[in-house]
Amino acid sequence: MDDEPIVRWYWIGDHLGYLGDLLADHAVIALLPVLIGLLLAVPLGLVCTRYPRLYQPFAAVFNVVYALPSVAVFVLLIPYTGLATQATVMIPLTFYAVAVLLPTTVDGLRAVPEPVRQAATAMGYGPWHRLTAVELPAAVPYLVAGLRVAAVSSISLASVGALIGRGGLGYLFIDGFQRTFPTPIVAGIVLIAALALAVDLLLLGARRLLAPWAVREKGAAR
Repeated sequence: MDDEPIVRWYWIGDHLGYLGDLLADHAVIALLPVLIGLLLAVPLGLVCTRYPRLYQPFAAVFNVVYALPSVAVFVLLIPYTGLATQATVMIPLTFYAVAVLLPTTVDGLRAVPEPVRQAATAMGYGPWHRLTAVELPAAVPYLVAGLRVAAVSSISLASVGALIGRGGLGYLFIDGFQRTFPTPIVAGIVLIAALALAVDLLLLGARRLLAPWAVREKGAAR
């Protein structure tokens, strides 16, 4: 197989539909846990901001989970969530996302100056209104920074799920390795990198839309 080229373009052309299906499956498996992780991290971050003593225990638990090898966690979940299911891959990825997003959420909420909170209260803002109108918008740059890291990590880790039968584009790595055929491997690498780049650019665009002042401040600092 020494004469095998790195890429056989005809194979890619013949399998565009297959590659598209794998890409869509990979996007769901990788990005839905990030969204769920955000929905979990924000309320946890709020609790940790209100009760600072809880932050370290919460962070320690999620850091321990984040340090666990993903393949080992997948195997442990198989008896409960089944082999080759989305849940088996997505549950660990959700915990990994929370481990990344919890610190950035807490940092963002803590970054709101106390005089700003007091001014909002003096203007008649209740706790919920102050949270949605002042504190969360001010934390957006921190949240987006965490989302960028969590999303790229999840897109990369999702491919490992192919080892237990559900890994989106990770199938291409196993297929190429088993057949000593590098074209699927190259296609998988390119598609994962393209997905990660597209998501990262979308998040940057969201930050510009939701927190334009942060972009202006960054430009002024330069």
